Amino acid sequence: MKFVIVFVALFATVMAAADKDAQIVRLDSDVQPLNYQYAQETSNGIKSQETGEVRNLGTEQEAIAVKGSYSYVGDDGQTYAVNYVADEYGFQPQGAHIPSA
Repeated sequence: MKFVIVFVALFATVMAAADKDAQIVRLDSDVQPLNYQYAQETSNGIKSQETGEVRNLGTEQEAIAVKGSYSYVGDDGQTYAVNYVADEYGFQPQGAHIPSA
């Protein structure tokens, strides 16, 4: 689970790097041993939120299941939003700008 939290923090840092003056204006988090949730917003309009939980604890199929979303304003001025699930079946993003099968 620590990997997921580090990944999320890294993602936020990379997104903010596009605007070096961006500041985190809101950050809420609750990290427990078997689940977590967070939400954040930066001054340049990036927003993200995520929840995660351990599934099948103590079995060979133990996995972290994550559900979340993020949005940002693109260079074209449009707001892009992505909702996603990441679990034992992989990363599954959905967004109006993402082609679907």
